[in-house]
Parts: sequence; structure tokens; C-alpha cells
Amino acid sequence: MADLYMDMGGVTGMRDDKPLRLALAQEYRRKMRRALFLTLPLLLFLIATFIVPIGQLLLRSVHNDDFSRNMPQLSRWFADNTADTAIGEVAFSALVADLILAAKEKTITVVGTRINYDLPGMRSLFTSTARKIGGLTPPFKSALIQMDPRWGDERLWQAMRVASAEYTGDFYLAAADLSRNQKGEIVRTPEERRIYGHLFFRTLMLAAMITGICLILAYPVAHLLATLPMAKSNLLMIFVLLPFWTSLLVRTTAWMVLLQEQGVLNNGLIALGLISDDMRLPLIYNQFGTVIAMTHILLPFMILPIYSVMRPINPSYVRAALSLGASSWTAFRRVYFPQTLPGVAAGVLLVFIMAIGYYITPALVGGASGQLISNMIAYHMQESLNWSLAAALAGILLAGVLILYWLYDRLVGIDNLKLG
Repeated sequence: MADLYMDMGGVTGMRDDKPLRLALAQEYRRKMRRALFLTLPLLLFLIATFIVPIGQLLLRSVHNDDFSRNMPQLSRWFADNTADTAIGEVAFSALVADLILAAKEKTITVVGTRINYDLPGMRSLFTSTARKIGGLTPPFKSALIQMDPRWGDERLWQAMRVASAEYTGDFYLAAADLSRNQKGEIVRTPEERRIYGHLFFRTLMLAAMITGICLILAYPVAHLLATLPMAKSNLLMIFVLLPFWTSLLVRTTAWMVLLQEQGVLNNGLIALGLISDDMRLPLIYNQFGTVIAMTHILLPFMILPIYSVMRPINPSYVRAALSLGASSWTAFRRVYFPQTLPGVAAGVLLVFIMAIGYYITPALVGGASGQLISNMIAYHMQESLNWSLAAALAGILLAGVLILYWLYDRLVGIDNLKLG
């Protein structure tokens, strides 16, 4: 028989002279190619919209060529001379040549903005000097210092040396409230300029507080959803899902109406005689407003993972524990609660990660004391235009999220993640 067709686990049309192992391997590769082609559009979409932007963000946090690209001669002088080299006429000649070129190319504001990241107020120095430098004659060192004494400041030259490096880790230093002194040593920034460490700490504390409140509120609601008859459970589930059908901006604005000093809650307390009109409670534009609004928004993300784990739990387990003499608390603690841990851990992880990256709600209801690190990232992206520092702050936040995933995998196991 020249052709013998067989059907073994999807392998058909196999000739009798072909080894079975080879035929199965070929069939497996064919199925893998088919699966790859089916998932290729999604893979390309994820690469284009997720992987590439994150890669660009991480690259931007260590790469900034605004100064080196527009001040090539001075950057070359910095590369050829060590930090302890005296700033002489050669360095000032390179500076003047680059300033003339930058003014001609209309990139002087880019150069000044880059130095302004490290030394506030220096952008005006570069722009004003560029307007006057056309008629400058040697010796350039004395002429520039006479024009503006700040050109002789060692801190300015140290900042330009740092900025001349196309790749640098100084933005991560700034994000950690660190800087370099005139000798290039890493030191703490002055007390009045340490803001990012405090913001990171506040973000983590508020996110932990919101996660804890969501867990306390969500666990009994999820238990009620899991134990009620299906008709009543579905009705209650509609109220849980209702926030998903309402715009985030609308929900946040509603809390602004409720919590402001002339809002519904304060007016209600005054009507009940609990507070006087001149003692209205400051419930918004502070941390309290941020916690309340974000808890309301993130609560469904805690309820649903816990509910998805509670629903399949057989109630006979708890009844068996009670029949064997265990108290209600013991039965809950040793029988019921351990079975809900995957959902609890998933809900905590999901809510905490979403909380540390929230931007709109803290911006609207947080005020000065309720702002999170995400609001500072947005400030540097939109206002100060220090994208490299914003990328460094976002990179630290991303590293924190990855550490949380790693801890979850170590403690619970990523295979036990239950989200629905």
C-alpha cells in the first residue's frame, strides 16, 4: 500500500513511509504558524502602542541632546577637557561661536531651556546674550563676563558640562532629589527644593489608603453578591457596574458639587444643625477629597475580582467547619477567607496600581495637598517642557509597578490571578 491515510490526533494523510514523530512535529509547527498569524495583528498593535512608547520613554529619561546638538564646539571642548580644567579663552571662543550659530539657527531658546532645567533663570541669559553677541570682539572671556557676570559663574559651566553629555543619568538623580556639586559628586538637593521624594511617598501612602478602604468596603459587598439568589444578585450587580457606564469626568465633577464648602454635604450638615454656617468643613481640594473621589471610582475594580472568586466557593465547606465545632470567626478565618485570597490579592494589586497612576481626579479635587506624582509628570510634560525629567519620574513609577507584579508573583503566583 503506497498511500495509507491515518487519523491520529488531527494528523491525516500521513504516508506509511513517514515517521510518526516527524509528522506530529510538522503538524505542531503548522498549528503554531496558524496561531501566530491569527494573533499577529494584536501583537503588532501592542508593539506599536505599548512597547514602543515605553521604550521611547525610557530612552528619553537618559537621552537629551538639546545642548550637544546645538552647541557642538563647546560640547567638544567639554569632552576633551576634564572637570578640573580652567575655563579659559578657548572655551569662551567655542561658546561664542556656538551662540552665534544657535542664534542664526533660532535654536538658542532650546539651549537656554536645557540649562534652565538645572539652573533656573538661565534661559534669559542665553537669549539676551544671543541678541548682543554679533559685534563681540576678542578676548571673548572678559567681553562676555563684562556683558553679564553670570558667564563667569562656575555653576553655569558645571551645568553646561553636564548638559553637553548626550546620555546622562542626571534626570534620575533629579527625580530622586539628588544633584551634582561643582566637583561632580552626588549630593542631596537643598531642603527647599526636595519635592519628588515627598510626592512619591504621598502617592504610595494615598494609594495604600485608598486600596485599604476599597478592600474593607468591597469584601462584604462581594460576599453579598456571591450568596444572594441570582435575581437579587443581578440587581445588585447593576448598581456595582453603574459607575462604569458614567464618564469619569462626570463622577469627579459630581463629587466636586457634593464636597465643596457651598456644596450639598455642607449645606445638609448646616440644615441639620450639626455645624454652623461659618464652620463649613473643607472636604475638597485636599487629601480628603482625593481619597473620597478615588475610592468611589476604584471600588468596582476591587469588588469584581473578589466576587469572581467567592461565587464558585461551595458553602458546604463553612457548614462542615461549623458542624465540627468551629466558631463562625474560625470558620471564616480558616476555611472561607483563604479561598478568597486570589481575588483579594488581584483586587488589591489592580486598585493600588491604578491609584498610583491616577491623574484627572487628583488634579480636579486634590488641591495642593492632594496632588500625586502623576500630576507632577503632567506638569513637566505640559508646562515646564522638561520631558526627560518627566520620563525619569515615569520610569521610576514603572519600576515600582514591576516590583509590585514581582512581589505578587512571589507571594501569590501570577497563575492564581483572578480578575473575573
